[in-house]
Amino acid sequence: RPRLLSLADRLSEPEALTQLLQSIDESVEPPPQAALNALFDQLRGPALGTVLQWLNKTTDARVRAQLESAAARLAESNTSELVRLIGSSTRDVAIEAVRRSGAMKAAAAVTALPRLLVQPDAELKLAAVQALAEIATPGALQQLEKVLDDPSRDVRVSALKAFATKLHRPALTRVEVMIVKGKVNSADLTEKMAVFEAFGSMCGDAGVAVLDGLLNGKGLFGKREDPELRACAAMALGRIGTATASASLVRALGDKEILVRNAVNRAMRPSGPGGS
Repeated sequence: RPRLLSLADRLSEPEALTQLLQSIDESVEPPPQAALNALFDQLRGPALGTVLQWLNKTTDARVRAQLESAAARLAESNTSELVRLIGSSTRDVAIEAVRRSGAMKAAAAVTALPRLLVQPDAELKLAAVQALAEIATPGALQQLEKVLDDPSRDVRVSALKAFATKLHRPALTRVEVMIVKGKVNSADLTEKMAVFEAFGSMCGDAGVAVLDGLLNGKGLFGKREDPELRACAAMALGRIGTATASASLVRALGDKEILVRNAVNRAMRPSGPGGS
C-alpha cells in the first residue's frame, strides 16, 4: 500500500514527469482522454513547475487542456510552491507562475512579485505589474507606484490603469505631478489618456482647477495647451462628474478644436467616462 501511494509522488518528480509528457507529446496516437484525466489528477505540488513549463511546449491541444486544468488545481492547492516558482530561473515557468498568481489574486505573491519590477526582461516585468494590479491589495498597488517612472510605456500605462480602476488614492500626488509639471506632455496619446483617466478617477472636485486650467486656460498671447492634452483634461473632468466639473466642460462646448469639442461632448454624456 505505501508503495502504491508513493507512485503519485514519484510521478510528480520533474525528471519522471518530463519524460512522461515528452513521450505523450511525441506519440502518434495520444492516450484516450479518460486516461489523461486520470493521470493528471494524480499529480502533486512538486509537479507544478514541470506542468507550467510544458504548457507552451506541448503540441497536442488535448494534452495542453489537461495541463491547464492540472496547473489551475495545483496552483490553488499549493500557493507556496506557486510563489516560489515566480523566482524560477526558467523564464517560461516564471511568467506562467506570475500570470497564475494574478488570476488567483494570490495575496501571498505580493512578497515575490516586486523583485521582478527591476528585471530587464520587459515581458516578465509587465506580467508582474498586471498580476499586482489583479491582486489589488493595498500592498500590491503600493508596489505599482514604483513603476510610474519605468522606461517601458506599457508598464507605466498598466500601473496607471490599475490606479484608475482600483482608486488607489495614495498614488494621486505622483499622478498630479505628472500633469502639473508637464511630464505627460511628451507622452503618446495612450499614456496621456491613462494619466488623466487615473487622475480624474481619484481626484474629485479638488482636481477640477488643474483640469480646467488645461482645458479652458490661456497662456501668453492667448495660446492654449495642445489639443490632445486638452481633450484628455475634458475626459478626466467627465470622470469626476460633479457640478463643478460639468461647469468647466460647458465652458469648452464651443471650442474651435474639433478634437477638444468631441472629447467635451463625450465627457458630458450620461454614459461617458464619469457618468456625468
